[in-house]
Amino acid sequence: MGTGLIIFLVLAFFIFMSSFFTVKQQSSVIIERFGKFQSVRNSGLQLKIPLVDRLAGRVNLKIQQLDVIIETKTRDNVFIKMKVSVQFKVIQEKVYEAFYKLEYPHDQITSYVFDVVRAEVPKLKLDDVFERKDDIAVAVKRELNEAMSTYGYDIINTLVTDIDPDIQVKNAMNRINAADREKTAAEFEAESSRIRIVAKAKAEAESKRLQGQGIADQRREIARGLVESVEVLNNVGINSQEASALIVVTQHYDTLQAIGADANSNLILLPNSPQAGSDMLNNMVASFTASNQVGEMMKKHNKKVEKPKPIQPQSGYEDDIQPDIQ
Repeated sequence: MGTGLIIFLVLAFFIFMSSFFTVKQQSSVIIERFGKFQSVRNSGLQLKIPLVDRLAGRVNLKIQQLDVIIETKTRDNVFIKMKVSVQFKVIQEKVYEAFYKLEYPHDQITSYVFDVVRAEVPKLKLDDVFERKDDIAVAVKRELNEAMSTYGYDIINTLVTDIDPDIQVKNAMNRINAADREKTAAEFEAESSRIRIVAKAKAEAESKRLQGQGIADQRREIARGLVESVEVLNNVGINSQEASALIVVTQHYDTLQAIGADANSNLILLPNSPQAGSDMLNNMVASFTASNQVGEMMKKHNKKVEKPKPIQPQSGYEDDIQPDIQ
C-alpha cells in the first residue's frame, strides 16, 4: 500500500468523524451551510455534512440571571442605588431569533431595566420606594417581556434585591428612628411614673385613713376606760371632779415614766418640779369647784329672769270703757 493511499484514508477517516457532533442537554446548536442558516440541532448525537455544514454557535437554554445596578433619584430628591436581578432564558422554539436578531442580550436587558427604573422611581418618595419595590419589579418584568419576546427571550422574574440610599440619608433616617423610639420610651416612662405616683398616693391615703381610724378607736377606748375609772372612784366616795383630776395626774405621771424609759428622747416637759403633780391636782380641783359655783349662780339667775310678772291695770282705762249715759 502506497503512502499516498494511507494519507487519503486517514484524511477520509477524520472527515467522516467530523460529520458527527454532540449537543449538551439544555442547549442548542445553530448549523450553517456555506454561511446560511441551515437548522437548529438539540441535545444528543447529531450529523452534519463535512466541509459543507459548520457549527455557527451554541445557545444556552438554561435560566440565567443578570444583576443590574442603577443609580437614580426619588421624588424627594434623594439619590439611591438599586440592584435589580433579572432571571431570563431563551425560548427553545425561538433559538433562531435569539441567535441572529440580538447581538448582546445582556446589554439590551440592562438598557431596558435602566429605562423602566428611572421612569418609575422618580415618581415615588424614598419611603414609598422601600414599600413599593415589588411594584417596580413588576413594571420592569412587564416592559422586558414586551421587548425581549421578539428576540426569543422569556423573562422569568425580576427582583429588586437592594435599595441603598446615600450614607448621609441613611444616618438621618437612623437618627429619626432613634428619636422616635426615644420619644415612645419617654412616654412609657412618664406613664409608668404616673402610675407609681398614683399608687403611692392611694397607699398613703389608705394608710392615713387606717391610722386615723386607729387613733379614733384608741381615743374611744381611752374615753371608755376613763368612764369606767370615774365610776369605780364614785363607788368609793370620790366625786366626779376629784376623780377626773386624779386621772389627769395619773396620766401625767405615766407620761413622765414613758419619757424616762426612752434613753434617746430629747423631750423636755415643763413644769417638772416634785410638787407639779400636787399643784396640778389642787388647781384642777379648785377649777372644778369654781366652775360648779359659777354654774349654780347662772341657773338661779336664769330662773329669776324666766318668772312671769303680774299685769297692772293702767289708770283711766275703766273710765275710757264706761258707756256714755245721758
